[in-house]
Amino acid sequence: MHPGRGYNELKVGDVFESTMTLTETHIVLGAGLFGDFNPLHVNESYGKETRFGGRIAHGYLTSNVMAAPMGMILHGTAIAYVEHNIKFTAPVRAGDTLTVAWTVTAKDDKPKLKGGMVSFAGTCKNQEGTTVAEATAKLLVENNP
Repeated sequence: MHPGRGYNELKVGDVFESTMTLTETHIVLGAGLFGDFNPLHVNESYGKETRFGGRIAHGYLTSNVMAAPMGMILHGTAIAYVEHNIKFTAPVRAGDTLTVAWTVTAKDDKPKLKGGMVSFAGTCKNQEGTTVAEATAKLLVENNP
């Protein structure tokens, strides 16, 4: 597999997008993996009585849908995923198709590491164009030869 983008190949303003549909299976497996069986995530009857009008996905799932593309964009070049901050702005439900867009906002050279710190700003929107989350991330990335 060809390595992902190296620090030396990234430019401020670069945008990377990915899309996936969050399924019922993601939510059920997430509850088991996280140990979070809050009825808002696993009980439709309970969810219908809340302000959300039904079950919603765990914030962890939305956060991971946003973080995962970094592993593909920077596979083999990322030294560390250093920081991830996220704000949830709308609920996510099973069946939502989420589009994540990350923009390179800054680069900080780290010559001793043969690369640098890359800052990103990201958005996650559902199939209706509603922003469901906004995030920032920092990754330490090495150069490609």
